[in-house]
Amino acid sequence: MPTEILVTVPFSESLQTQLRGISPKLNFHFYAPQKASDIPVEIWARAEVLYTGHILPAPEQAPSLQWIQFHYAGIDRFAEEALFQQDGLTVTTLSGAAASQVAEHALAMILALGRKLPSLLAAQKKAEWPKDRFERFAPVELRGATVGIVGYGSIGRQVARLLRPFGATVLATKRDAMRPEHNGYTPEESGDPGGDLVERLYPSAALRSMLKNCRFVVVTVPLTAETRGLINARMLTALPPGAFLVDVSRGGVVDIAALLNALKEGKLAGAALDVFPEEPLPPDSPLWAQPNLIISPHISGHSTRYNERAALLFSENIHRYLAGLTLYNIFDKNRGY
Repeated sequence: MPTEILVTVPFSESLQTQLRGISPKLNFHFYAPQKASDIPVEIWARAEVLYTGHILPAPEQAPSLQWIQFHYAGIDRFAEEALFQQDGLTVTTLSGAAASQVAEHALAMILALGRKLPSLLAAQKKAEWPKDRFERFAPVELRGATVGIVGYGSIGRQVARLLRPFGATVLATKRDAMRPEHNGYTPEESGDPGGDLVERLYPSAALRSMLKNCRFVVVTVPLTAETRGLINARMLTALPPGAFLVDVSRGGVVDIAALLNALKEGKLAGAALDVFPEEPLPPDSPLWAQPNLIISPHISGHSTRYNERAALLFSENIHRYLAGLTLYNIFDKNRGY
């Protein structure tokens, strides 16, 4: 009997053909539903593998389900789903597939903050050619600067790779700093699988010690019970004067009130946020009016090639599934990612 695979994400015809070509042992069903009930009952009943963005069945609807592959890396909002509590069900994320575009966004924000882009654009809007332009727009160069990466996973490792030609010193935190290698999904010629691009790897508990050395900080950790509010006032005060923070993690990791206070008091020279505890960010949020803050609407992981990269990771995991190998990016309920 073929392995029944249900895909609820609107992949293009070419990507569907690519997936169907993996093996004759697979029987794909492609749907673009708005809700679980849009999929025929008999398809749910036979599905052994589900590829989904957010459509999930009730446990009794999918008695044959063995593996769920999500279309995104961050799936903390689904952790309490009844389906997740079933024994024998494997859940995997898309961690690593979007690392390239998120890392490029982080690098763009580092450069924008260091080169005083918010101030430059503000002057342009006023048609101003400042007499003190050399002082006002004096850049913070990446060459020779220290960049701290909070969470050395797939995104953090790609950030380190992109930083290498700039001559920056890279520090990072990792849950298990004694094991620098990365066993998750890493596309060819990307990331830092061996952990060779960091000057020093700190355990998570030593985050504050790392921050004391950093001119730039990039936050990339997942949102868990341990990381909620991780970047708080105590951590921000550890940063040296004139530091910058870039957050491409999940809303809730950075304490927004503490960040706003640090920006207003000049303890931080600037920040760039792509994620927020409440999304969309309310129009009356004081963050909008902060001149040394760059706000982007949670788009760092977006790319016109997202589905292409997603299908590639899914293909890799299908090959591993058929071969009985451990899948990439298995979700750990205890860790929350």
